[in-house]
Amino acid sequence: MKYKAIEENGFTYIETNPGKEPLVLLHGLLGTLSNFTGIVAKFGDTHNIVFPILPIFDLSLKNSGLGGLLKYIESFVEFKNFYNINLLGNSLGGHLAQLYTLKHPDRVDSLILTGSSGLFENAMGSTFPKRGNYEYIKNKAADTFYDPKIATKELVDELFEAVNDRNKAIRIIITAKSAIRHNLSDKLSQINCPTLLVWGKQDGVTPLFVGEKFNELISNSKLVVIDKCGHAPMMEKPDEFNDILLNFLESLKVKI
Repeated sequence: MKYKAIEENGFTYIETNPGKEPLVLLHGLLGTLSNFTGIVAKFGDTHNIVFPILPIFDLSLKNSGLGGLLKYIESFVEFKNFYNINLLGNSLGGHLAQLYTLKHPDRVDSLILTGSSGLFENAMGSTFPKRGNYEYIKNKAADTFYDPKIATKELVDELFEAVNDRNKAIRIIITAKSAIRHNLSDKLSQINCPTLLVWGKQDGVTPLFVGEKFNELISNSKLVVIDKCGHAPMMEKPDEFNDILLNFLESLKVKI
C-alpha cells in the first residue's frame, strides 16, 4: 500500500493511522521510506506509522548535522503532539532516536535501534566519497548488506546522485562528522525505557560488537542478532525483523 506524503507546517511526512499508537521511523543518512516497506506493510494497520522525511540536504550549512536534525524532530513531534511513542531508528536515525529519547524521555515509551550509530560507525568516513566513480559507489552500497543483490540499481543510482551533487555531498560529510563527534557512551545509562536492539551478524558499518556495547550500556535493553544480515535488517530480513519487533511490542503491553 502506498501512502501519500503530507506537507504541512514546514514538515514532510507519511502517516498511516492517526490516533493509533505511534511507531515513528527515523531513516539513515541516505535512507528513504523504501527502507521500511516491510514495517509499513506489517504494522501500518495496527499502529500509526509515522515517517518524517529528515531535511538532511535542506538545512543550512550552519544548521546541518545532528543538532539541526534533532531540533527538526523535536519540532515535528511537538507539532503532532505525540506521546507514548515507539521510536525506531536505523543507522543515523538510531543515533537521532537516542538523542531524542535522552532529551524527551517523557514522550518515548520504547526505543528500537537497528544498525545504529552513536558509539561507532564505519560508513563513508570523514572524507568526500569518490564522486564520479559509479563502480565505487555500487560496491560501497553492496557492502552495506550481507546479500549484495539488496543494493538494487535504483538504490545505487540514488546514492550516486547524492554524492555527485555538491550541496548534498557537503551535507553528507558534515552530518557524518557530526555523528562521529556525538559519541553517546557516557549518556546511554540514562535511557530507561524498554529498548530493542536488532543487529545483523555481518553488519560491516556498525559491527555486532557495537550492538553488544549498546546492550551493555542501556540497562533495560534486549539484543537480537540476525544471521546472514548486514547493516539494515528491516530491509534484508524483513519477515524476521517484523517478527522480532512484533514480539517486542506485544511484550510491552503485557508489562503494562
